[in-house]
Amino acid sequence: MTKDIHLAFEHPDARAAAMAEEPPRDRISLRDHIVEVEIGAFQAERGTTQRVRFNIVVEVAPSAGPLEDDVDRILSYDTITQAIAHELGAERLNLLETLAERVADRILLAPQAYRVFVRIEKLDRGPGALGVEIVRKREATLAEVTASPQEALHPVVIYLPNPAFQPSYVTSLLDEMGSGAAPLILCVGAADCATPRSRSEAAQRRIDLLAIEQNAWVLAGLDQRCVVVNTRTELDWAMENGQVSVWAPSKMVLDAVDGPSAEPGEALALALWFAEMMGAARLIAIGEDAPKSETIKVERRDFLQG
Repeated sequence: MTKDIHLAFEHPDARAAAMAEEPPRDRISLRDHIVEVEIGAFQAERGTTQRVRFNIVVEVAPSAGPLEDDVDRILSYDTITQAIAHELGAERLNLLETLAERVADRILLAPQAYRVFVRIEKLDRGPGALGVEIVRKREATLAEVTASPQEALHPVVIYLPNPAFQPSYVTSLLDEMGSGAAPLILCVGAADCATPRSRSEAAQRRIDLLAIEQNAWVLAGLDQRCVVVNTRTELDWAMENGQVSVWAPSKMVLDAVDGPSAEPGEALALALWFAEMMGAARLIAIGEDAPKSETIKVERRDFLQG
């Protein structure tokens, strides 16, 4: 027990050595890699960066042949640093645990990677380093992973203005569009009523986003097929399972590393940002002209058009 407790706080390479299987595996490591990043669940951690330290050890499968001093035959250190950079750049995260899981999963996509030890620590949140450490092992061979790649889904995003909030229209629209192969995601703006005003710009942005979310729930109440969702994980599940989603924007907008330039009051422009981020097949704007897009098809559909 004493040894286990000692190893829990040892450097990841010491843990890797203690847990090594027979025959021992080669390892590569990244030590004391410090990044300034915005992360954390507390309000005080939003809008500011803090130092986060990464220590990572990767156990690698032995080479099938001689290395011949060829960098393409090994697991590059860049695989580790790029996994960190990719996950930090994908979206703002609340939990180190989530970040550690995603970094480990990305590293394990490399065919040479067998097992990975990830330790991540916040350096500025207390008198010491506050962190998490995980160990993950490849659960499938590379052949199994590549044999059944998951095809990317490209939804149809539909923006509905408030005049379209009519049960008969929403039902007929879903009856028509739901028969297609592409999953549906609905976007809305705020209701046609005054919202509270704040002197704080950040607070007002949250208020305006929440006003959109309130209206999303109004729309969802018009047809039982509509489900309000606010995370990418929920959206991915909904698309894979044929669920019609109504986008609640607060979390994804506030957590985005490269967020939208559109303000919450510019609901259609915000819907276009969302559609582009989701890799949508197209954006349909009901009764309004949407901004141009260089990456997806945008079309207007007149309200009550058959």
